[in-house]
Amino acid sequence: MTDDDILRLTREIELPLNLEMAATGEMLEIALRHTPHAACIVPEKRQERTTEGGLEVAGAHNRLAPYVRQLAGAGIRVSLFIEPDIEQVDAAVAIGAQVVELHTGAYCEATPEMRDSQFDRIVVAAAHAEAVGIECHAGHGLTFDTVAPVAAIATIEELNIGHFLIGEAIFGGLESSIKRMRSLMDKARAAADGQRSA
Repeated sequence: MTDDDILRLTREIELPLNLEMAATGEMLEIALRHTPHAACIVPEKRQERTTEGGLEVAGAHNRLAPYVRQLAGAGIRVSLFIEPDIEQVDAAVAIGAQVVELHTGAYCEATPEMRDSQFDRIVVAAAHAEAVGIECHAGHGLTFDTVAPVAAIATIEELNIGHFLIGEAIFGGLESSIKRMRSLMDKARAAADGQRSA
């Protein structure tokens, strides 16, 4: 993505713009120049834990806190992409993030025998996020087959799904892919809400 892409999107869409960025000086400068609605800090390189897992916030307080402070100071909503782990949620709160995005990749890629335990990690971390007062989102690797259980978690307010939808768009078009995903999410949330109120 280039600066021109950000400018064009800002002009042409009415939806809030969420910039996914690494904690680097260059990315911070871009974010501060364009002031998107939100910025989600993720690992910079694929070899780092986070593209394959979540950002290590607990061990990087001093490195990450200045980025969070400057982004928030510019009126940008700051999110941290983390493992579904209580320690990481608490670390995100400690450095002033407004949102955590729980990495769902391990759940999505788990074998059938391990999927429940990976899902339970997400449930626990999302409940803890609500308890400590930080908004909770989730994403990474979600597909038509894996989205419903995560969408049904009441303490998760937003799902971020991009790569899968673009891939599916090749076969059935972007609008069709988005509508199908949204329908699966809405049905799962409605069913869970019905069970909770019963």
